[in-house]
This record gives sequence, structure tokens and C-alpha cells, in this order.
Amino acid sequence: MRNYVFLGLGSNLGDREDYLGKALRFIVNSVGPVESFSGIYETEPWGFQSENAFLNIVIRLNTDLKPEDLLKEILSIERKLGRIRDNTQYLSRTIDIDILLYRNLVINKPGLKIPHPMMQDRKFVLIPICDIAPELIHPVLSKTFSALLKNCQDGAKVIRYPQSCNNLFQKL
Repeated sequence: MRNYVFLGLGSNLGDREDYLGKALRFIVNSVGPVESFSGIYETEPWGFQSENAFLNIVIRLNTDLKPEDLLKEILSIERKLGRIRDNTQYLSRTIDIDILLYRNLVINKPGLKIPHPMMQDRKFVLIPICDIAPELIHPVLSKTFSALLKNCQDGAKVIRYPQSCNNLFQKL
């Protein structure tokens, strides 16, 4: 059975556009086809200081993978693209891929929490998800993503990046 999934992708090291493009190619080849994607947004780092701004996008895709297998595949893609994880603190990174939603499932296991437990507090997630699914209802908070964005207290800058995701997908 095909499952719809929303993933958040971000990069703030090296050629950010290239890392996003490579991650998208890996996702399409090993996870499933992308149905829709947000614009690209340039954002301030969240939870840590860095001189490097992030590029962020949200994609909706279909997959046959179970949530646990999806997580394994995403972590493998991050490793292939040079992501170094430090579970004690946030760091700059070549690529970050988060499972935001997996259908309307609620999963709370060590290492796997769906929906992403902090997405409602992060404009860099809410703004792009509202590009593609503003009326989708959060499975725990029972509010639309447009309502969550309206009430979000995050003061970080989120600016539409002039580059289009279409350019990233042309390379697929």
C-alpha cells in the first residue's frame, strides 16, 4: 500500500542547492515518487548559532516503506551526503531530512517520533508545508497547518529563496 509522507529537507553547509538536489534524487530512487514540493526558503539556524543560513523545503511523496524502514533509508541518505550526527547538540550540516508526517499515524518510539514533535514551533517547517497542504490537519493537535502557522511564536526569518525547486527536480 502506498503511504503519503511529508519530509522536511534542509542544508546549511557547502553547496546547499546541490545537497538538496542530491538528497531528492536519493529519495526518489530509494523511497518513492515525489507528488508535490514547497518553495525553497532561506532560514536562520534553529536552536544553535551559525553564520550559515539553511535552505529548506518540504516534499510530499508516496512510499511503500514502513515508518521504521523509511527512517533507516533517510539516515542512510544523510550519511551518503556527509551528514555527521551529534545527538547532544544541533550542528551545521550538509543535509538534514526529517519525517514530518506519515499519513495520520502517531508513533512515539525511541528514535522515531511521528508527527515530528516540534514542527508546530518552527516556521521553517510550517511555511513550506503550508505551500502544499495548508488545510491538512495535524494528527495530534487537530488544527490545520495554516492555523498552526498563524499561532506560531517562532521569530526566526524565513525568506523565499529565488531559486525554484523545479530547478532541483530537473536534475532528477
